[in-house]
Amino acid sequence: MHRHSYKGRKFGRKTDQRLALTRGLMCSLIKYQTITTTLARAKEIRRDMEKLISKARKGGLHNRRIIIARLNDIECADLLVDVIAPQVKRDSGYLRIEHAGFRRGDNSEMGTISFVDDINFEEAPAPEKKSVKKSEKKEAK
Repeated sequence: MHRHSYKGRKFGRKTDQRLALTRGLMCSLIKYQTITTTLARAKEIRRDMEKLISKARKGGLHNRRIIIARLNDIECADLLVDVIAPQVKRDSGYLRIEHAGFRRGDNSEMGTISFVDDINFEEAPAPEKKSVKKSEKKEAK
């Protein structure tokens, strides 16, 4: 048998572990804007993150739910859709991977993955929470 139409790297892990690894790396990238990991992992999450950023730029409830399902983290999904996506100024190629030398322990090639555009988290709109006081609850009854 030959390896045709098999997509993605295995990373020597089972499917659930591999999915958890990519979800964790993508959430870290959203939270911290740049992460350093092995070059193979960086190349693998770039594929998925580019698709998620494109969906976040389109907006809409359906795309938001797809992003939440893929990341499995509502806070990261909201950060991506509400803060990062409006600040992206390009149609594709949202991420860059730079070589970062070799890891000391096993000499594996390392890479730094980051957003091409500068993302400013201070420009994010503050979420408004509805606070209802106990006295207002009693009056409503």
